[in-house]
Amino acid sequence: MATEESASVMDDYETLISTTDVELLKRAWRNEKAAPEILQFESSLVQRIKEQIELAEQNVEISEANNIDPLTVSLYQMDLDRTQFLLRSYLRVRLQKIEKYLFYVLKTDEYLNRLSKQEQMFARRCTDDLGSHLDETVLAKLPDNYQSILKQSITSEEDDMAWKSQRWSATYLPLYVTSS
Repeated sequence: MATEESASVMDDYETLISTTDVELLKRAWRNEKAAPEILQFESSLVQRIKEQIELAEQNVEISEANNIDPLTVSLYQMDLDRTQFLLRSYLRVRLQKIEKYLFYVLKTDEYLNRLSKQEQMFARRCTDDLGSHLDETVLAKLPDNYQSILKQSITSEEDDMAWKSQRWSATYLPLYVTSS
């Protein structure tokens, strides 16, 4: 009875952990890593992967409790670890981009809308923390004209301190063909 139950749990696990979601996550991770700008957050995919990870963790615990072959359990654990690594890496790449281009992402609605709610909260908290830190350590000691985080001076027309990667703008290279 216990082996039938654990076999059905493993069958459920195999159907739920479809390679398509893991492959989609792998593709999203690669795209995010390779893209110069932050891409749209894959909320439904991340939610499905989180649910699959929870189920996989439960299945590994059940399998260990039911004395399933340790090699089989270790294979399931390895697949679970791989999926967790992909999810963490995907989220880590996104957070690194948010930190790097923090002010630009927050001031541009197009990029702000690409973030999840949690990422938006993270970006705002980072901005608040960085702003208060700079106010306490540097900006308060500067003349009034230079106490902005976003502008080089009070006379600046735009937020010229919000660094935008040059990769986020189009670059055109001329192509010269030589005939021989």
